[in-house]
Amino acid sequence: MPPKRKTVEGSTEPVSTRATRSSTRTSSGKAEEKEKPKPKSKSKVSRASPKKAKDESDSDKEEPPAKRPKITKTKAASKPAKTKKNTTDGEPGQSAKPQSKTARDGKSNLEAEPYQSSQALALFQKYADPDDPPAIGPAGLEQLCNEAAIPMDGAMPLILAWQLDAKEMGKFTKDEWLKGTSKLKISSLPPLVTALSDLDNLLILSKSPVKSNSKTDPYDRETYVNYTKNIKGAYHGLYMFCFKLAKPEQSRNIDMETSTALWSVILCPKYPVMKEVLEFIAENENVYKATNKDLWTMMFEFCETVKPDMQDYESDGAWPTLLDDFVAWKKAKSG
Repeated sequence: MPPKRKTVEGSTEPVSTRATRSSTRTSSGKAEEKEKPKPKSKSKVSRASPKKAKDESDSDKEEPPAKRPKITKTKAASKPAKTKKNTTDGEPGQSAKPQSKTARDGKSNLEAEPYQSSQALALFQKYADPDDPPAIGPAGLEQLCNEAAIPMDGAMPLILAWQLDAKEMGKFTKDEWLKGTSKLKISSLPPLVTALSDLDNLLILSKSPVKSNSKTDPYDRETYVNYTKNIKGAYHGLYMFCFKLAKPEQSRNIDMETSTALWSVILCPKYPVMKEVLEFIAENENVYKATNKDLWTMMFEFCETVKPDMQDYESDGAWPTLLDDFVAWKKAKSG
């Protein structure tokens, strides 16, 4: 390796310099030796330069072999090699791999964490309303969604309420939370997000079902698998649940503002015609004030059965007035 050669060359350079100086002194020593021999200069030369010591040992056998310089040179070459090995082990590229593996293991362990009822209770208590501890209120639900990266303006909060069988919009009681999470075997946010995302993709976005494996599933997918056997029925169940959830206890209707908000989340992703329906309602906001159960039910039937061009719509049928007016508005608009 090129770095190793550089290190070795660097370690032998001072020896080469001393050898050169010693060679100069040796040359002058030889000149003086012709006049008068000096044994001490021989000793200095042999210590300074192994090569010179070897040459002079051939001519003068009284000087011992220069074994010590050879051993010193070998040791000097082996030390830089050891240092280079340590440098290579400490390179950033080498230490980065174990860190990324640890991060992956941490994520895997979090997803594979088994359900614990005590942990599900602790999760509930984290988001519970301090003024009303037995329940998670709107503020706690918003905090949960923010920490779990669940869009508040999407269908997933409604799906969560559906899975917990909540009785009031934006509120989960302790009993509802513990029963729902026990059924799904969920006691932390990662599997909760996975469960809501699975149902959002299946029912709202019409994506292919997820294959279930009881040994590796992050939560109990038994309910999800049952939904896959009748996706239309499960979707209709979610839709009707939303009306019951949004309707005040002592009322038979929900206000039109809430209705349009729910339709935009539940129906619009599946049925493009609903965007036009919402546009029509917005233009006539002073005409249509509320939605009863009949209108809510027939809106779903309208999306499921009527073609986008409205050619098969029967105006003399049992459709609500709002839908009759919408079809007339759309045909007039189309010309």
